Amino acid sequence: MVTGALASLENGAPQVPKHVAIIMDGNGRWATRNGVSRSKGHRKGAEAVREAIEGAINCGVSYLTLYAFSSENWNRPPDEVKDLMGLLHMYLKKEVRTLSKEGVRLQVIGRRDALGRDIRSLIEKAEKDTRQNSRLNLVIALSYGAREEILFACRKIAKEVADGSLSPADIDEHTISKALYTQEIPDPDLIIRTSGEQRLSNFLLWQAAYAELSFLPALWPDFTRQMFADTVLEFQSRDRRYGARP
Repeated sequence: MVTGALASLENGAPQVPKHVAIIMDGNGRWATRNGVSRSKGHRKGAEAVREAIEGAINCGVSYLTLYAFSSENWNRPPDEVKDLMGLLHMYLKKEVRTLSKEGVRLQVIGRRDALGRDIRSLIEKAEKDTRQNSRLNLVIALSYGAREEILFACRKIAKEVADGSLSPADIDEHTISKALYTQEIPDPDLIIRTSGEQRLSNFLLWQAAYAELSFLPALWPDFTRQMFADTVLEFQSRDRRYGARP
């Protein structure tokens, strides 16, 4: 049961963040600490995803983005990548029906062409089956890298300029934002990273311009909905001025 923080959210506290993004870090260290395989660590981390989703729903968050697999993660040992893809395949087949019943809409951002055909098909089906849901927008970043995303946007804009459909003088921040994978998703208000590491690791670099950052010492498999609520409550105490004077 979520206590304390959630109670404060329900009693007229400042507005909760509309969009929370999480860098889910620490599965491997959790496995080492507990004397189990990295595969077991990743499976335990998948259970923490449920905690994050419940935490977001309980707090009234509209968008939850989870950094599940980065473009750099393809450089991991082949067996580990295979385990991760297998876990993703299982999640898409078994969990999406539950998410849909709970009113969760699933979206995926990243380089889909790097994923297997079977996983791409499951993603397309999941997005189609949950498109009408609005209780929570769950965004999964798969085969995702922010620099690659910005490069993709630049190429898209350059093509429009070359085609004559866009004038260089008309390019502004909105133009770039609309060319990103997240074009229909608001920028994150809060980015959480677990495991104690304090960096963004190529995650939502453009979108994070004014995001509040929270670095938690807990390893991802130990993440709970209570931690989510406590972090949201701490976020509410911050003064977000966007460069202006108070």
